[in-house]
Amino acid sequence: MVLVSGSGTNLQALLDAAADDAFGAAVVAVGADRDGIEGLARAERAAVPTFVVRVGDHATRAAWDAALAARIAEYKPDLVVSAGFMKILGPSVLDAWPVVNTHPALLPAFPGAHAVHDALAYGVRVTGCTVHLVDAGVDTGPVIAQEAVAVRDEDDEGTLHERIKTVERRLLVDVVGRLAREGWHTRGRRVRFGRVAQPGDTTQEEHP
Repeated sequence: MVLVSGSGTNLQALLDAAADDAFGAAVVAVGADRDGIEGLARAERAAVPTFVVRVGDHATRAAWDAALAARIAEYKPDLVVSAGFMKILGPSVLDAWPVVNTHPALLPAFPGAHAVHDALAYGVRVTGCTVHLVDAGVDTGPVIAQEAVAVRDEDDEGTLHERIKTVERRLLVDVVGRLAREGWHTRGRRVRFGRVAQPGDTTQEEHP
């Protein structure tokens, strides 16, 4: 299951990867928080079911989160991927499924919606992208994978973000494929691929 809010380039990378049976995962549906976006069009072109759950159609964010969870549940996913989904998920979703997200910085540095701008403003020479599990905070979940991207002297927010996105798509595809093929387990904030866990670890089999 993939959630999108915009153009869906990360979704497209996952759809392309899933076309190969060796990838080990399939996109069972694509959900969005708004109509008329390219992400939904990409899913429709790939014959993947889509749905929209708008925040404004619900009295509270909790009600929206519950409605979103109900739609997700229809497709019985093992994993939810937040691929440019610009809404904070609540407990109705997070307590039911493991959720993977990408972020255009090396967390815990520069969390939030303006990570690329903030990295440039701070003057760092290296930033990058992170794939992480989502928790109740904003970009605070356990890190699964990270990759660095050098900041060039001539970079502005647009050029830097485009280079980060290129790495982000590849890293997300790699992580989702490995989670599907190998499984994973966690201990505290440490995420490890593989189904062999030690006492005290949490495994993906403990999620619905």
